[in-house]
Amino acid sequence: MTGSPIEVRTATLADLPRLLEIYNHYVVHTPVTFDIEPLTLEQRRSWFDQHQDHGRHRLLIAEDSGRVVGYASSHQFRVKAAYDSTVETTVYLDPNFTRRGIGAALYEALFDALRGEDIASYVAAITLPNEGSLALHARFGFTPVGTLHRVGRKFDAYWDVGWFERVLDRA
Repeated sequence: MTGSPIEVRTATLADLPRLLEIYNHYVVHTPVTFDIEPLTLEQRRSWFDQHQDHGRHRLLIAEDSGRVVGYASSHQFRVKAAYDSTVETTVYLDPNFTRRGIGAALYEALFDALRGEDIASYVAAITLPNEGSLALHARFGFTPVGTLHRVGRKFDAYWDVGWFERVLDRA
């Protein structure tokens, strides 16, 4: 980590420009998201508005010395009601703040916040290869369930997407 402790909290609308900056880095420079063009604040606002400070769909941010350096979210997996107890999770970090435990701190806080919610399983889609994301998800109990091959085309290359799940044991 850096010299100061990382603070994790619920995102506010004031955080959205910085969240967009972090996300757009991955749009422009990596295949981890299949967006091709950088998004605008207006476009990203609808994504932001899907999250709440309670319930299944959360958005948490990590701050280092007051600067947002990453975020984790849980959001709707599919629109049909039968899928409501499954949520998809994701983490994005400022590229200068990777491999410092911030992704793990975000996921730990996210899963703590979601404890007690009506969630049966978490899912994650990871563009392959992505060793950092694979290690993070394995650390939090996600297991591979399949790979969709060549489903995304970006930077004149085809990319595979691995699907991972973490099924909660609730008898």
